[in-house]
Amino acid sequence: MTLTPGRISDLIAELYIKANRELPAGVITALEAAARAETCRPAREAMRVMIENAELAAPGPLPICQDTGAAVVFCEWGGGVTLSSGTLQQAVDAGVARACREGFMRASMVSDPLRRENTGDNTPAVIHVTVSEGERAGFTVMPKGFGSENMTALRMFTPSDGADEIIEFITSAISAAGANPCPPVIVGVGLGGTAEQAVLLAKRALLRAPSERHEDAFYAGIERRALERVNALGIGAQGFGGAATALGVNILTAPTHIAGLPCAVAPGCWVTRHASGSITCP
Repeated sequence: MTLTPGRISDLIAELYIKANRELPAGVITALEAAARAETCRPAREAMRVMIENAELAAPGPLPICQDTGAAVVFCEWGGGVTLSSGTLQQAVDAGVARACREGFMRASMVSDPLRRENTGDNTPAVIHVTVSEGERAGFTVMPKGFGSENMTALRMFTPSDGADEIIEFITSAISAAGANPCPPVIVGVGLGGTAEQAVLLAKRALLRAPSERHEDAFYAGIERRALERVNALGIGAQGFGGAATALGVNILTAPTHIAGLPCAVAPGCWVTRHASGSITCP
């Protein structure tokens, strides 16, 4: 299958606009459940406003949050797929730039980390590619707001550390973040691999519904214990206190070196957004 850059750009624009207007169903469901169970009045009211905001944003034309995020794109590229011209980066960036214009989004990217000149169209995107079999190109677009991104934490544990130390690190990272990542958060945790792989795993973990537990019962238990510890912090929705500091703790793991145990924590704000789509062979 040969793809033109335009087909990719069209899909990316569609997904980026959708992700900035519509929260995933699992996030909304978890937020509604947390609001019903919340006994702290200011926190309950904050979540009521969040839910109302999500309902107003869904039909458009305005995004759900003023921070329309850095464009993080996960691409699953089939081995039987080729691009007719240009590069994947160019095709994706064209879609992001179009979404920025048509979706009334804030241009948030700067071309240089220290000289801070705005690119004007929210590009370039950050693209992570995995190669798979078949004639299919799949894309998941995750607009990542930086209130939560700035609270990302990484620690290199030793192999002698265990579940208790990991849970303590997750809890301390969210405690240090406080209200900055716009709670109630979803806590993405990457465990294993190398340092950079752990952070990527933590970000991928945010794509999972907050109610969905790890397929391995051992790690599912760690997720439940960590969620209890995080919610016991009492930070609550938007820092107003209460029971819902986090909607879920999602862990992804990878094999790692015998001498190490990397762990990354990547919070996603209450607007943990993403949208997926694919292009397949006709």
